[in-house]
Formats: sequence, structure tokens, C-alpha cells
Amino acid sequence: MPRPRLTWSSFRTHMASSRTRYLVYLGGCLIFSAGAACFIRSDLGTDPLDVFALGLLGHLRLTIGIAQALVAAVCIAVWAVWNRRPPVLSPFITFFLCGSVIDVLRAVDAAGYLPVPRTVLMLTGALLCTYGSALIIMSGVGIRAMDLVAITMTHRWRWPFWVAKGSLELLLLGAGYLLGGPVGVGTVCFLVCVDTLIQPCMRLNTRLFSLANHGLEKPVGPRPAFRPTLIR
Repeated sequence: MPRPRLTWSSFRTHMASSRTRYLVYLGGCLIFSAGAACFIRSDLGTDPLDVFALGLLGHLRLTIGIAQALVAAVCIAVWAVWNRRPPVLSPFITFFLCGSVIDVLRAVDAAGYLPVPRTVLMLTGALLCTYGSALIIMSGVGIRAMDLVAITMTHRWRWPFWVAKGSLELLLLGAGYLLGGPVGVGTVCFLVCVDTLIQPCMRLNTRLFSLANHGLEKPVGPRPAFRPTLIR
């Protein structure tokens, strides 16, 4: 198969598309981190992943970060085997990037100065996490490990994305609860809001901002390198 030929116009288009995707990705990480900081500050419950991580901590000598990284590693392994592709490392970049921003926001504790009830803070956090997740998926860059598996389930089984993602998080929630992890009203709010609203947010971004969906609508994973042939 002949390699694509490069013109100045196609090169500019390629670079502009890549720049947009990375900007969408970084914006998604920042918005998701801000939402997670608000959600944590509300102190009304944890998300299903943290329920599992905290439950696991009661039985193994780990940290929350290591427990979450183990879940991510399992999800990436499942995705790689299922799609017959090499494991990807970009979800770990997202994991550490968002974790670092959340730590900074919690240290500053800007959300603590907002004169709003904890319930409002929790709902705001859930909505920000939802929109941030939608942007990360749409960028196709550094998609979170669990979302990679959910997207594969969507492609293979033709499930709605919210059903695929919700089933995975329900599995984590149930396992975490059995291990003794804390479950609160915030856990239910996160599960319902984030899982059901990510896909509508992606559609909204496509209609309002004409953003391409490089994650959900197209196969994800390692892409072939851009190897153009110069016109002679």
C-alpha cells in the first residue's frame, strides 16, 4: 500500500488537528481534576474506583495511588488482549497528570472558600468530572484505562457507552463494598451523573464546537506513524 503523499496544505491540516486534540486533552484533564477536587472537598462519598481502592487497603498494605494503578494496569491488559494490540502507557500519563493537579488543588483548597452547600459542591464536581471525561475521550489522547475497556465493549457488543462504563463501575463498586470500602450518597451521584452524561456531553461538543470524536466513534489504540512521502 503506497504511503500518503505530503503537501504543505495536508501537513498544516495534520499539525492543526494534532494541536487541537492535545488542547482538548489538556482541557479535559484540568476540568476533570477540578471536578474531582470539588467532589473530594464535599466529603459526601467517593467514586466507585476509590471505593474499591479504599476497600483493598483494608486487606493489603498499599496506597490509594498504587491500588488505582493496579486497576488501570488490569484494564489496559484486558484492552490489549481483547484488541490484539500492544499495551498503551498513555492512560498512566493521564493518571499521574490528573492526580498531580488534584493534589495541587486540594493543597490550595480553593473549593473550601466557596460559600456553597456541600451538596452543590458535590454536584458541581460530578458535572465537571463528566465534562472533563468527555473531552479526554474525544481527544483520543491518553484515554483512561477503564474508558478504553468501555469503548471496546461499545464497539464489540454495540452497548451504549453509559451501559458499558456503568457496568464496569458497578463491578468495582460491588467489589469495593464487599471489601469494606465506604459508599455514600456521593458515590451514587458520581455513578449516575458521570456514567449517563458523558455521551450526551460528547454529542453536545460535536454540535456546538464541531469537535471530532477520536475516541468513541473510531477505534482507539496505537495509531500508525505519520510517514508522508514528499512530492518530487
